Amino acid sequence: MRNPQGAFKSTMKAGNPPLPVILTGVVLAIVFIAPQLGIGTARAQDRAYPVKVVRFITSLATGSGADTFGRAVAEQLTRRLNQSVIIEPRPGAGGNIAAETVAKAAPDGYTLLMSSVASNAINATYYSSLNYDFRKDFAPISKFGQIANGLFVGPGIQANNLAEFAAMIKAAPGKHSCASSGTGGLLHLTCEMYKKAAGLDVLHVAYKGATFATDVMSGRITMVFDNIPAYVPLVSAGKIKILAVTTAVRSPVLPNVPTAVESGLPTLVSQGLFGLLAPAGTPNEIVQVLNREVGVVLNDAALRERLLKLGIEPEASSPEGLRDLIQSEIAKWARVIREADIRPE
Repeated sequence: MRNPQGAFKSTMKAGNPPLPVILTGVVLAIVFIAPQLGIGTARAQDRAYPVKVVRFITSLATGSGADTFGRAVAEQLTRRLNQSVIIEPRPGAGGNIAAETVAKAAPDGYTLLMSSVASNAINATYYSSLNYDFRKDFAPISKFGQIANGLFVGPGIQANNLAEFAAMIKAAPGKHSCASSGTGGLLHLTCEMYKKAAGLDVLHVAYKGATFATDVMSGRITMVFDNIPAYVPLVSAGKIKILAVTTAVRSPVLPNVPTAVESGLPTLVSQGLFGLLAPAGTPNEIVQVLNREVGVVLNDAALRERLLKLGIEPEASSPEGLRDLIQSEIAKWARVIREADIRPE
């Protein structure tokens, strides 16, 4: 084998260019390659995260529209990040178990909260004592999107719009009811918001879980506010009626159904809101990687089409946009809780 050092010495003896010229060539090479190295380094830093499984901790019911939403996003992120992103349900305590799990997790980007933003915002006021602070203990990453809520009644209800419905209830105060999946939840507070906005006397009936649809269809319960995806087949079959959606604009799934806002109740805005959060103190570089990748996933045309057919409206945001949404939701539901004097049972 040839000795490189010997070869170098022989070239010097042969009168080849002195060492300074050789060094100049190396410097020129560095000058031309440096920008590319800079780009490569930035990409390498992105690829350094994640190096292991990323967990989305959630309180969402398995099989629900929101759960379907989270799994669809996780599946796409798995492909883009070249690392497994999994959904890990932690139900219970109105979403507080999942939120506390993430709030106390290491701030390394591997344990994230897929938050039901409205529910977590309600908990910030509804519970007098929590082991986490929804405002301070999380680093917002991105909004995921929303699922519209609707006002559903049985097919035997003669009213066909909110004005007729309010007139019917006012004609028999105290004799009508509104179901929910539990006191202090989003569906209950939406009932209270509606009662306040329309000036109605309605009895709240709390069920253990979402078992009220049959009672609404039969007329045993007058109405319920709930996410619209599960009800679309029932509406199409004439087994249940929807009088309004409680979003600022009409739902793309039921475009012929008016909003409560356009029906004369501008404050009746309630919907399932979803976002991704990390523990406070998570490095900004990781937050930005996740924010960028979530944005790409939620803007994928095929995914959007599939989710919209299910009544799920994907929408990304900046971390600051999600933080502002959290603040506004906390303020909105705190007002409803105070005005209705709702307390934990």
